[in-house]
Amino acid sequence: MNEDDSDTPRPSGDVPEFRRVHSGPTPPGTGPPRRRRGGRASAWLPSAAARRRRAVLLLSGFLSAVVLLTSGTAWAVTGWLSGQLQRHDVFAGLLEEDRPASGPQGALNFLVIGSDDRSGIDPEERSALGVGNVGGRRSDTMMLVHLNNERDHITVVGIPRDSWVQIPGHGPHKINAAYSLGGPSLAVRTVESTTGVRIDHYVEVDFSGFVDVVDALGGITVCLPEAIHDDKANLSLEAGTHEVDGPQALAFARTRKSAHGDLDRIDRQQQVLAALLDKALSSQTLSDPSRFARFLETALGSVTVDEALDTAALNQLGAQLRSIRLKDVTFTQVPVDRIDFWTPSGEVAVTWHEQRAAELFGAVARDEPISTEDAAADPDLPAPEEVAVEVHNGTTIPGLGARLRSQLVEAGFRVPEEAGNWTRQDLAETLVRYAPGQEDAAHLLLESIPGSRPEEDPALDDRVQVVAGAGHTGVAVPAHAAAPTGQQPVDVEGRDTVRTHTAADDVCR
Repeated sequence: MNEDDSDTPRPSGDVPEFRRVHSGPTPPGTGPPRRRRGGRASAWLPSAAARRRRAVLLLSGFLSAVVLLTSGTAWAVTGWLSGQLQRHDVFAGLLEEDRPASGPQGALNFLVIGSDDRSGIDPEERSALGVGNVGGRRSDTMMLVHLNNERDHITVVGIPRDSWVQIPGHGPHKINAAYSLGGPSLAVRTVESTTGVRIDHYVEVDFSGFVDVVDALGGITVCLPEAIHDDKANLSLEAGTHEVDGPQALAFARTRKSAHGDLDRIDRQQQVLAALLDKALSSQTLSDPSRFARFLETALGSVTVDEALDTAALNQLGAQLRSIRLKDVTFTQVPVDRIDFWTPSGEVAVTWHEQRAAELFGAVARDEPISTEDAAADPDLPAPEEVAVEVHNGTTIPGLGARLRSQLVEAGFRVPEEAGNWTRQDLAETLVRYAPGQEDAAHLLLESIPGSRPEEDPALDDRVQVVAGAGHTGVAVPAHAAAPTGQQPVDVEGRDTVRTHTAADDVCR
C-alpha cells in the first residue's frame, strides 16, 4: 500500500465510532505476593516445569493473528492478558439469515485486520514511520485465519486489500473500504458474503501496535530476492538478509514498490508473520517471566478483539494449540484473475479468479485441507477460444438460447452465430452434440455446463452444438482449463492458482 491511500473511496458524513472497552483485571504481581510454606514469597508465574509446557496461540497482531500466549501461566496471567485487550461488539446487528452457515463443529475462523488508523500517532512519529497523514480508518491488511477442528494446523489466507467486491449496502468497492464505511461489523459482513466462510472471531491491531510487537521481540530477520527502495515508507533495503526493527518491519510489510504490488506485499507480510513467530519461539521471550510480561504489556494495548474472545476462550485456545509449530502454519492468498482491473471510478483494483477462489474458501468452510493441485490448463483439452459452437434453444423459455450464447462468449468460447430454435422445445437437460473427432471440444463443454449430457452425431461433420435444456443454470470453465478470452490473467506468475507455503518455509536462515 502506498502511504497516501488516495485511491481508496472514503465515506461521506461521519464515520461511526467503534466502542472498545478495556476489561479491568489487574496485572499479576501488583497485589500482595503469595507466600510459600516456610514464608518465602513466590513469583506470580508457576514453576519452571509448568512454564516449559507453554503453548503458542496464534491470534495476533498486524498481519495475521499473532498474540503469543502460554497455557502454562495460570489463570491469573490469562485474566490479566485478557484485560489488556480492547474489545468491540463486532457481531452485534449481523442478521443470522444474512450470514453463512457455521462450519464443522470445533473449527474456528478469525478475521484479522491491520488498521491504518493514524489518529493516535503524532505528526513526528507518522513521518518517522512513513505512514502518511491520511485521516479516517481503513483495513490496511486483511487475513482469514482458520484453526482446524483437531487444533493441529492453522491456515492463513491473505486477502488483497484492493480486491474489487460487493460491500453489502454500498455496492462495488475495494474490500478495504468496508472497514471505513461501517467498521469491524461491515468488514466481517463483507468477508462473509464474499467468501461464504462464517467468521467466528475478530482481531485488529494498528500501526503503532505492530511496531511495538516487533521491538518488544528485539527485531526480526527478513530476506529479499531483490532490492526495495521506497522513499515514502522510509525503506531502503538491498537484496539479501536483514535484521530490522519495528519501523523497518512495518515499512517492509506495507510497501508496494515491487513488480506485483499488493500481491508481493502479502508475501512479505506472511514472511514477517513467520519471522515474528520464529523469533518468539527461539528467543527467551516465552520462557523468561519478566521478558514475557513486558512483551505482553507492550504488545496487547493496541489489539482489539470481539467480545466473545474472553479469558475462558483464550485459556482454552492456548491449551488446544499447545503443539503448534512453524511447520503447522500454512500461508496462501486468494487466487486472482486480474491485477489491473479498471473500476468505474477510474481506480485500479484486483479481481479474483472466481472458481479457484470458491474452491479455496469452500475447503476452508468445510474444514478441509487446501488443494494445491496444479491448476494449469489440461494439455489434452483445447482452450475455450479454440472451440466454435452453435447454440440452440430446446425449450419454450424465451431468451434461454441467447442467454446461453452470451454465457459461452463470456467464458471464451467462439459462438459466431446468434442462437436459433431447436427442432424440439421439451428438452430437460442441455445437450452437447458433436461430430466424431470433436470429443475434446465436447468434453470441455460438458465440464463447463453443469447438468449437460453428450450426444454424438456423425451428420454434424466438424461442428459442435449446444442445445439449451430447461435445467440449464450457467457456464463455468473448470479450473484446469485455459482462462477465458478477454479475461486472461495479467502476468501474475501463477497467482491465479492456489499456492501454499508454511511458516517454516518463510523463515530466513
